[in-house]
Amino acid sequence: MTTSNPKHKILVVEDEVEINQLLQIILKNKGYEVSATLDGLAAFDQVQSENFDLILLDWMLPQINGLDFIKRLREKNNLTPVIFVTAKTQPEDIVQGLEAGADDYLVKPFDTNVLLARVDSVLRRYSYLSNTPSKNFSKLNYRTLSINTDTYEVQFEQSPLHLTKSEFRILTELIQNCEKVLTRDQLVEKTQGEGVNVTSRTIDTHVFGLRKKLGSHGDWIETIRGVGYRLLAEDKVL
Repeated sequence: MTTSNPKHKILVVEDEVEINQLLQIILKNKGYEVSATLDGLAAFDQVQSENFDLILLDWMLPQINGLDFIKRLREKNNLTPVIFVTAKTQPEDIVQGLEAGADDYLVKPFDTNVLLARVDSVLRRYSYLSNTPSKNFSKLNYRTLSINTDTYEVQFEQSPLHLTKSEFRILTELIQNCEKVLTRDQLVEKTQGEGVNVTSRTIDTHVFGLRKKLGSHGDWIETIRGVGYRLLAEDKVL
């Protein structure tokens, strides 16, 4: 497994004291800097005053539950990666968590090696995105969408559109390659980086989230069955 960067700072948000302590021990043993809290409200206050590279988040929390926490986080345009670590195991829970803006989802009880692999994967992914320059475009426009690739800000119909970092990169790639079909593998590479262990299903989930946020204009993104996705040319959009 890749050795962790000791500069990486992780926030653990877990109300069960024993699990909270266990997560801290696991992460500290791998060289991460760790902070921890027992409730969602305290965690939200903490992320307003400190910068973290990753948040491990339980769902069922006092004060503010995990789902509301991540929604508030994304509404503040905070793109800190989040991994849900929760006992909620139903497929609809997983979809709901990812749609809210989580980057990964791990079910309790978890295997320590799997947890560390997920942490390492998400951190590598975000490190790749942070260090990969855009294609010399700082501002992109498509229909009623306006994107600033320097600030990660998106305006949709003159209002802010809050996207996860992966959704942002997918939308950026689609606009930069308007009307060109991008395969799922291409989107995995361009959006999440080489060497990151993800599947095409991950891309499908992010595209689903994008379409949902675009509302009635979700059909701007066309599915090419068995291949991938493309953004319709502006003169073909109703």
